Amino acid sequence: MATAEGVSLIPIVAAIIGIGVVSQILSDRFQIPSVVFLIAAGIALGPEMLGIVDPDVFGGALSDIVGLSVAVIVFEGAFHLRIEKLREAPAVTLRLVTVGAAIALVGTAVAVHFLLGVEWLVSFLIGALLVATGPTVIAPILEVVPARDRVEAALETEGIVNDVTAAILAVVIFEAILAQEAGASIFVALFAERLGIGMLVGVVVGAVVYYLLRYVDLSPGNAPQNARLLVLAGALVAYGAADAIATEAGIAAVATAGVILGNLDVPYEQDIEEFKGDITLVVLSFVFIALAALLQFSTLIQLGLGGILLVVVVAVVIRPLLVFVSCLGDRFSRGEKLFMSFVGPRGIIPASVATLFAIQLRAQGLTAAADLLVGTVFLVILMTVVFEGGFARQIAEYLDVIPMRVLVIGGGKVGRTLAERLEDRGENVVLIEEDIETVETARNAGFTVHHGDATATDVLRSAGAEKSKVVVAATGDDDVNLLVAQLSNSKFAPETILARVNNPSNVEAFEELGVRTISTTLATAQALDNYIERPAMMNWMSEIGQSGDVQEVELTADELIGMTIEEITNQLPSGVLVALVARDGNARVPPDDFTVEHGDRVTVIGERADVREAMSFVHPDG
Repeated sequence: MATAEGVSLIPIVAAIIGIGVVSQILSDRFQIPSVVFLIAAGIALGPEMLGIVDPDVFGGALSDIVGLSVAVIVFEGAFHLRIEKLREAPAVTLRLVTVGAAIALVGTAVAVHFLLGVEWLVSFLIGALLVATGPTVIAPILEVVPARDRVEAALETEGIVNDVTAAILAVVIFEAILAQEAGASIFVALFAERLGIGMLVGVVVGAVVYYLLRYVDLSPGNAPQNARLLVLAGALVAYGAADAIATEAGIAAVATAGVILGNLDVPYEQDIEEFKGDITLVVLSFVFIALAALLQFSTLIQLGLGGILLVVVVAVVIRPLLVFVSCLGDRFSRGEKLFMSFVGPRGIIPASVATLFAIQLRAQGLTAAADLLVGTVFLVILMTVVFEGGFARQIAEYLDVIPMRVLVIGGGKVGRTLAERLEDRGENVVLIEEDIETVETARNAGFTVHHGDATATDVLRSAGAEKSKVVVAATGDDDVNLLVAQLSNSKFAPETILARVNNPSNVEAFEELGVRTISTTLATAQALDNYIERPAMMNWMSEIGQSGDVQEVELTADELIGMTIEEITNQLPSGVLVALVARDGNARVPPDDFTVEHGDRVTVIGERADVREAMSFVHPDG
């Protein structure tokens, strides 16, 4: 196959696909978003360097190819937009995709207009595109940074929702640019027309595909493959049909079809997801390399200082502003807000839709606008992905937002009280509860709750058991707690498994599994006895986590190795004492001349703020 100029497309397409696969492998290997490698490859292969990939060789077909690629990408994102996940996500997520998105749109448009001297319509087009972060750049970051579930849920949901809404909003503004018209009435009419037609087509296609998947025999011998192909065909048909009715309505159509199919119980769902992932990899490779090949170095140079300032304003001013506004009144800590503020790289949708628009603008003779669009979007993507994506781990460590993950089975009063105390110390707690009323109560209190039966392996896994260091079985049913302990130990092997034992006669069964137990009967009796014999200590203990605190931490600070307890105490905040030192499983109250070793577990006691400072001193990499 060759172009009109006689250049064969086969080597070019093969190179793009090969580079896409290699980029994905490198992304998995180094835990860096694949967009970094794809853009670098596009620049290297493009006209500005090697000249191997030139968008002109595709002729007039490039716009259509990129359009279909965008359709697959948007469908993929919409398919993962689960209503259940939106319910589980904290309330701040809703504000991120509404108030936050509005701040990003207006703020970015204003910055583009004044820093780059661009007309308002083009400024708002760029602003609309740069609203989106996207799961394909967020997911690799969250693999490297195991943040709290509420942070992950907010960032992931924001990326998925804003991918779709930003694409539709950008289409509306783009249509206004091509029509060379402005005004609220024009925007409302265009938005209603594109969104309405797209949603109608998407609903029809989604319903037809669902009916065929659910009620039609898709060849018993090869049903999974046929299901995958049917869903892919449905996405492309939705895009093509809507686009034929109203230009650029296709994005709304594939988004609607994707949301519908993603939230229905379709057969072979896992096969479909895996297949779509592979197809998306191919089209992503094409879109990013095509975008980079469209870029001219002279365009970036022309952006000059204004372009650099735009990136700074978008990343350091607008993003933190929208995050802090969206997080008002929620449980997010200051460190978590700052982490969400400085980890919001742009990716798939801005790149792919910008490529599509740039091609069409050039076809309309608006070359200057196309160059500005590609250059600005490319610069923001590259800078945010490299700095925010590449340094996400270091940012998280500096802000101390990587907690210990604790899985608590049972969202009743015991489970919620434990979760509250753990979260107050900065740990990442996920509750698992089967009773829907208890789930709603816990969620309304601000806890992260996974709805399901914890005695099922799949439920434990989906709640994050594989990443959990501690699993606590805290239900009122000993049989459930014992089964959870067995499953956790055999399937996931967390560092610690704790279980609540309601009947003291069952303690032995748990201990035979090596599970640490807390007998509610014995614990209550011991607490009452302590209040009788040691009232001062118990009164102080009741204040733990509020004014006073007791914490155990591993000693890892190199400068403390070989020191005596007296020497260490002199360097700790005033009023903090080293109460215990545990070594090789044996704990003791250390004398002043006791010498510590690397890996000793040190228990410190004192005022809460002082204890936290002491923990950082003893275990600086915690």
